[in-house]
Amino acid sequence: MACTDNAMRALFLLALVCAAHAGKDTKESSSAPAKEGGDAKAASGPGGSFDITKLGASGNGKTDSTKAVQEAWTSACGGTGKQTILIPKGDYLVGPLNFTGPCKGDVTIQVDGNLLATTDLSQYKGNWIEILRVDNLVITGKGTLDGQGPAVWSKNSCAKKYDCKILPNSLVLDYVNNGEVSGITLLNSKFFHMNVFQCKDMLIKDVTVTAPGDSPNTDGIHMGDSSGVTIVNTVIGVGDDCISIGPGTSKVNITGVTCGPGHGISIGSLGRYKDEKDVTDINVKDCTLKKTSNGLRIKAYEDAASVLTASKIHYENIKMEDSANPIIIDMKYCPNKICTASGASKVTVKDVSFKNVTGTSSSPEAVSLLCSDKIPCTGVTMDNVKVEYSGTNNKTMAVCKNAKGTATGCLKELACF
Repeated sequence: MACTDNAMRALFLLALVCAAHAGKDTKESSSAPAKEGGDAKAASGPGGSFDITKLGASGNGKTDSTKAVQEAWTSACGGTGKQTILIPKGDYLVGPLNFTGPCKGDVTIQVDGNLLATTDLSQYKGNWIEILRVDNLVITGKGTLDGQGPAVWSKNSCAKKYDCKILPNSLVLDYVNNGEVSGITLLNSKFFHMNVFQCKDMLIKDVTVTAPGDSPNTDGIHMGDSSGVTIVNTVIGVGDDCISIGPGTSKVNITGVTCGPGHGISIGSLGRYKDEKDVTDINVKDCTLKKTSNGLRIKAYEDAASVLTASKIHYENIKMEDSANPIIIDMKYCPNKICTASGASKVTVKDVSFKNVTGTSSSPEAVSLLCSDKIPCTGVTMDNVKVEYSGTNNKTMAVCKNAKGTATGCLKELACF
């Protein structure tokens, strides 16, 4: 695309905004200046280890420790071989962090303590923790990246207009190859908790992502223009999509994820902007969705600006626990009714399979295939889909428009074909 990386990221973020409720506005308790940083050489232990407390960071949750953390990155990224940044137990208040490569060696960020994002929005030019062009990166530990979103969620206006001011994402990985994020918790992001852009071969495992169900645009993990992303044994409960897979993404494997609250596991939205690329080879297996507002969702704009295809998408062994819209393909996606809903679709959805999808639905419509009359969905297969409406005031049903495929072993109410 003929635009900057930042502009590209902004387009993907804007394409995904959904209706949400604002949180309470609170003030940051303190932003006392950090004490003078230590000596990076003195902070370095055996094997190239940089302890942020030896560089001046204070774990009292009030003192600004940004300088110490940034200095630890500069030293570790500049070292050869295996390098480690240690964030010990404690609460460390930090502003925006920019971890830019390429690095001379392989860097591990060991998060044993908690990083707290400043709530002073004037300090942010973009995201909170942004990692750019770093290969073989590992972020691991039992600590927390706390976005402190409740203090600023009331400033989110994206439910009302597309040209809203985007609040900072918590953890942004741009052009990172062969990376790993494991063990950590992402808490109460101001906007998205994790955004993966133009990355290859990323492993996300044993991660916890948590925010209230009514927090605005707090997607758990979003990815766009990336390939080879694997998400394993991760628990996500947020105010928007648990996982969202944007345009240009391929070879994604999602296994053992628990989602809820949230808007489900989504592909899209697709087609909002020009020059979007295809989505293909997406596999979602052995997952549980609990009380989500959507389940397995593919969403595309009816007035799509791009010609693109979503294909080779497979869902298997998925359990629904009172989720609304457990299976939904929505080719007329129009959040908050602030888009044009009368255009001709340019998005193709084909070769989508649902196998062993069971459990309960909080909406009578357990299956909704709302495809375009101009470009119908094709190659949709449903095998042993048995999701029943849990209420008593209606019956389980399927709503199917312009979809072509086959159904075997499904509840008779859900057999669209």
